[in-house]
Amino acid sequence: MILDGARAQSIEQAVHALREGALVGLPTETVYGLAADADNPAAVAAVFATKGRPSDHPLIVHVPDAAAATHFAAEVPAFARALMDVFWPGPLTLVLPRRAGVAEAAAAGQPSIGLRCPAHPVAQALLRACAAAGLHGLAAPSANRFGRVSPTTAAHVRDEFGDTLLVLDGGPCAVGIESTIIDATRGAPVLLRPGQIGRAAIEAACGERLRERDAFATDAPRASGTLAAHYAPNARLRLMSARELQAGLDLLGADAQCAGLAVYARSPLQRVATGVLLRRMPDDAEATAQQLFAVLRDFDAQGARLIWVESPPESGDWDGVRDRLQRAAAAG
Repeated sequence: MILDGARAQSIEQAVHALREGALVGLPTETVYGLAADADNPAAVAAVFATKGRPSDHPLIVHVPDAAAATHFAAEVPAFARALMDVFWPGPLTLVLPRRAGVAEAAAAGQPSIGLRCPAHPVAQALLRACAAAGLHGLAAPSANRFGRVSPTTAAHVRDEFGDTLLVLDGGPCAVGIESTIIDATRGAPVLLRPGQIGRAAIEAACGERLRERDAFATDAPRASGTLAAHYAPNARLRLMSARELQAGLDLLGADAQCAGLAVYARSPLQRVATGVLLRRMPDDAEATAQQLFAVLRDFDAQGARLIWVESPPESGDWDGVRDRLQRAAAAG
């Protein structure tokens, strides 16, 4: 059931459902989430079961503001507080030491917890209404089957889980890929997952150099979206250079019938065979991120069995898009 998230009555209905232990489809600026009361172990277990997500893969908890983080976090290092001040509300998740006895199921038993304050007005309205009703935060991973393409519209969520799930419609997601994740449990900011907020902006905000996950011992906290294979469409996805892509199309020939092949590329292509599903990738990273998951879902819906994607540029602004595509390709 899709409800208009801008209506107060819809927010009230969603709060009631969450207090009763039900799940709700939640729009954020990144992707749509499958939300549950983070302090309700049974509701959190329903999130894992509904997604088919391994129970040891932690969920990100969404809070209305930085003050609300203190319910879940045992401490907030100074550099993490600086990042909150600059980027919250927004597409940044901070992994912090977890208060004992709080949200253990959502954290998959880890001593840390991933927290985010979303900027989407519907998410903010719901989180504030939940807080007024005594709910401290919402565990909300992406509202899709585990490992598959994340949803960026309410219709995508309905397609995944059917009409029985209450989904608040907040329109298409403005960012389109999941949040940047920074581990703040090891004395310095450590990048666990790239997103829209890039390295330079993070370092400028917190005044510290951003470390790589691999620079530390292998005891890094588990975090959402960091498996080698993730974000995968039903079709097999292959990353290719512009030259490789054109060479592959040349081998097919302009007159070949190529139903089942989809191409997503920035570079102009010549001699595209009949039946190829062709979408042009935008020239800038933000526009590509905003449409990426919707394009992959559309290719699936049109019956693509193989998707050729032109590899993104190596510049830092493309890190989030490149990360999602590399993981999607690894799933094939």
